[in-house]
Amino acid sequence: MAFVEFIDVCKTYQMGDIEVRAVFGMNFGIEQGELVTIVGPSGAGKTTVLNMLGGMDAPTSGTIMLDNQEVSTLDEAQLTRYRRHDIGFVFQFYNLVQNLTALENVELASQICEDPLPADQALELVGLADRMDNFPAQLSGGEQQRVAIARALAKNPKLLLCDEPTGALDYQTGKQVLKLLQDACRTTGRTVIIVTHNLAFTNIADRVIHVREGRAANVQTNSNPADALTVEW
Repeated sequence: MAFVEFIDVCKTYQMGDIEVRAVFGMNFGIEQGELVTIVGPSGAGKTTVLNMLGGMDAPTSGTIMLDNQEVSTLDEAQLTRYRRHDIGFVFQFYNLVQNLTALENVELASQICEDPLPADQALELVGLADRMDNFPAQLSGGEQQRVAIARALAKNPKLLLCDEPTGALDYQTGKQVLKLLQDACRTTGRTVIIVTHNLAFTNIADRVIHVREGRAANVQTNSNPADALTVEW
């Protein structure tokens, strides 16, 4: 069994009298320690997949597995524990608490977990050892995203989920953040999933899941992923 599995997963939303199928018959597997990109156009179902895997939304039908745990059958209390301990989230916008320092922002995450990394160690991993006492307003956009990544890593999660993590950054800073995520996967053995519309990101991934019209239209493996700093878009 793969580390992550989607088996015939469907998700529908009721909007008045209209039923919208966001995901329909989604099937794929991901191995532990892989860097994975989920790519596709807007409305293809990428973010819905991420939300279900992250325990923020429940499938209408089908099975979702993470590390031999059936996520799709967890109740609300179990999902809260799952999100708290097993999943690290990185979003397009940094969602930092403005009146807390970088260190304090990371400590918010490490304080709620069973086996966290020390907050200062997490910041060192993302190259911010000298910016721990700075507030978000004193940091660049790229540095704020690094704090957000450190916050996710501090949870010591089984899975790191990243939704358009470079979307709010300029080109060069985006490449540096992408490299950081690639290095985090390689050096810690963390399974990292990046949801993006940017096809250039597929070059750095071990596995690429192409999502189209709510399905995994194509799944590719890459035996020789490129270094993130060499990717052009």
